[in-house]
Amino acid sequence: MGRLPTDAMAVDKPATPASANKNNKKKTKKKKNSAQSPTSTTPTTAASEPSQESPAPNPESTPVDAMETEQPTPTDAMQVDKTKKPKFKKLRPEALSGNREFRKIPVPPHRLTPLQKEWIKIYSPLVEHMKLQVRMNIKSKAVELRTCPQTVDAGALQKGADFVKAFCLGFEINDAIALLRLDDLYIDTFEIKDVKTLAGDNLSRAIGRIVGKDGKTRFAIENTSRTRVVIADTKIHILGSFANIRVARDAIVSLILGSTPGKVYSQLRTISARMKERF
Repeated sequence: MGRLPTDAMAVDKPATPASANKNNKKKTKKKKNSAQSPTSTTPTTAASEPSQESPAPNPESTPVDAMETEQPTPTDAMQVDKTKKPKFKKLRPEALSGNREFRKIPVPPHRLTPLQKEWIKIYSPLVEHMKLQVRMNIKSKAVELRTCPQTVDAGALQKGADFVKAFCLGFEINDAIALLRLDDLYIDTFEIKDVKTLAGDNLSRAIGRIVGKDGKTRFAIENTSRTRVVIADTKIHILGSFANIRVARDAIVSLILGSTPGKVYSQLRTISARMKERF
């Protein structure tokens, strides 16, 4: 038999362990190179994609930006408003209504004589301080007040009318003048029959309880509540602030309903103690 070629003999030889290890190392190196090649290429593709997808610049966007930059800042606008702010003079009472304001206060018959005696004390504060025009209408038996160009205070006419009305109700001049000086003074008027229906001797006794002996009870109510009280027949007038009028009215109502003066005095003492603690 003849010999086989050398190539056939090489194929039939089994692979040695060393050659197998070399082949495995080559395969692992190829796999690593293949795995690294995509990562190296991906950033270039990712970077190239935005440049391809970016839209073309819009020519209309540039004028809008220019217009926004030309607008004035808020501080400049505020400075312009401050310089151009209009300043008007204070309006007089005549300018508010367009005409002269007028008040007419009727005088009851039993107050005509005191009005004539105290006329100088009545019109002096109205003319000098309130700057009002005053006159006494004898035919209509009323005091007339009106504003003039010299009147400055818009509420002067109403204060003057309240002052004259308080005198006509029976208050003294010195007490009524407080209406011209202070703004929180009022006049409260009510009748005895509004609290309780009384007639004859019962009505007289109720009035006597309110007044007291020589006016003692009335003076106690006035001094405690810091008000002024006038009792004209069945009508009761109270001059003072809102809170003080309430204190005086509660005391008078309790007397009308039949409470004894001693009980009312004790109530007034507690109220006066509370008022002193406040002040």
